[in-house]
Amino acid sequence: MMKEGALLIGLLNPFPNRDQVADYAKRKLVALSMELVPRISRAQAMDALSSQSNLAGYKAVIDAASAFGRVFPMMMTAAGTVAPAKVLVLGAGVAGLQAIATARRLGAVVSAFDVRPAVKQEVESLGASFVEVEAEEEAATAGGYAKEMSEDYKRRQSEAIHQALVKSDVVVTTALIPGRPAPLLITAAMVADMKPGSVIVDMAVESGGNCELSEYGATVEKHGVTILGPANLPASLAAATSGLYARNLLNVLGLMIDQENGALEVPWDDEIIAGMLLTRDGAVVHPRLRPEA
Repeated sequence: MMKEGALLIGLLNPFPNRDQVADYAKRKLVALSMELVPRISRAQAMDALSSQSNLAGYKAVIDAASAFGRVFPMMMTAAGTVAPAKVLVLGAGVAGLQAIATARRLGAVVSAFDVRPAVKQEVESLGASFVEVEAEEEAATAGGYAKEMSEDYKRRQSEAIHQALVKSDVVVTTALIPGRPAPLLITAAMVADMKPGSVIVDMAVESGGNCELSEYGATVEKHGVTILGPANLPASLAAATSGLYARNLLNVLGLMIDQENGALEVPWDDEIIAGMLLTRDGAVVHPRLRPEA
């Protein structure tokens, strides 16, 4: 229904929707994906993935606390002491760091794992302990995202996560690799070894899931463990996430609108616009989405 040559800007999820990207080109739309905003300082106010992930990380912990049959903080009463919940966060990107901060605010004892050693300081600055697995290879892309690791690293990673899981009461998984299925971090056998009554919130379920037993859009119980697979978690905080997303879009439009006459003038050579651009002049132009890629 869009007219040829129209400018389309949005969360377009291009990598799993390559046929739709091809249709943008066929319709001669100029399509810009908000998921592809470069991770540079100048673009931070346009980074929709970060704004949405930040609130999603918060909500994941709130949902976990609701599903957990006990309390998060230590409570000392005349009738005895209630031990604090032990929370494990897998992935220390924007969502993971917010999950850590929220769990700490609720009084939990928190630990976190990430393939990128560089985030250790950020994790510890929030009061969590870092589950470390030594790697001889670089664990992050140039854009700061986690990347696929070697099989040897994955084996050692699995062992470290398994050991941390059996000690945990609540687990929040946030690990994603852009353009690829979510890495499997928690197997069915690991879930079987967890404490009865434990809770897992799989924030990566829309991309295949970090937990083998999670189900998209459903809450299930396996081996005595409650596993949440929330669909579109940011939508459960619609007022806040919509407000932040609107600001992200407004800042992108600020690059394109002439401040004096209000005319639309897309700066094609701007690195932010170039990084977001999917289709133009009837062709797929993003290097990772071209037919030969």
